[in-house]
Amino acid sequence: MKIDMHCHTKEGSPDAGVSIEEYIEKLRSLGFGGMVVTDHDSYDGYRYYKENLWDKYDDFVVFKGVEYDTIDGGHIICIMPESLKLRILEMRGMPVSMLIDIVHKHGGILGPAHPCGSPYMSFCNTKKNGRVSTMLKFDFVEAFNACENEESNSEARVVANVYHKPGTGGSDAHRLDCVGMAWTNVPGDIKTESDLIAYIKNGAIGISCGGELYGKTAKDRLGPLSNVLVQGFWFYNKAGAIMKRHKRKLELKKKELFLKTGR
Repeated sequence: MKIDMHCHTKEGSPDAGVSIEEYIEKLRSLGFGGMVVTDHDSYDGYRYYKENLWDKYDDFVVFKGVEYDTIDGGHIICIMPESLKLRILEMRGMPVSMLIDIVHKHGGILGPAHPCGSPYMSFCNTKKNGRVSTMLKFDFVEAFNACENEESNSEARVVANVYHKPGTGGSDAHRLDCVGMAWTNVPGDIKTESDLIAYIKNGAIGISCGGELYGKTAKDRLGPLSNVLVQGFWFYNKAGAIMKRHKRKLELKKKELFLKTGR
């Protein structure tokens, strides 16, 4: 079964222009069997699906995920069990080491999105200290991203191979014409987030990924001026991390209390 493991919806990502229903319709028409919703620090796209479209598409699987903005390791795709609501994943700005601990402690998996892309957004070009030890803790690596260039994707495939991590593929689509341009092949009996988590944790035997390069992103259109976007994201990420600091601390205290008392 082909799934797109990196999808941004307009219901959940402020920079996306594709509704989740448009995603589903187009991916189904292209022969896909599912998608992972990975909105930026938000489950709002998936919430919209659950509230409005849950019963409409019984031949297509929508998995709940998030693309989390860490303060020191770029964008990380996280997938948690379907029964779990982890609100702290909607509060940007944790360091990647803390994110890994929280996701694994609660039974989830995670891996770097476009790991060899732009600084501040991509793990290998952002994380400086402890990069190797951190990479070993990831469960997968996004080895093909339709919105990256060939060099970035080639390096990502090398990273996946060197660290013996399953390689996934995702369109990273924010526009309709990009939807379906990347895929990950998984067994057809994977129907829930727990199924997908177990498959990845067990080594993802037979997994494959690929696709076509999009070539029409904002970075592509701006050319050398795209560095302005990169620097702008640095300020945006720092400001977001600071603004969410208090909420993250409160949420962490709630989680610690729950783990100690069960309440």
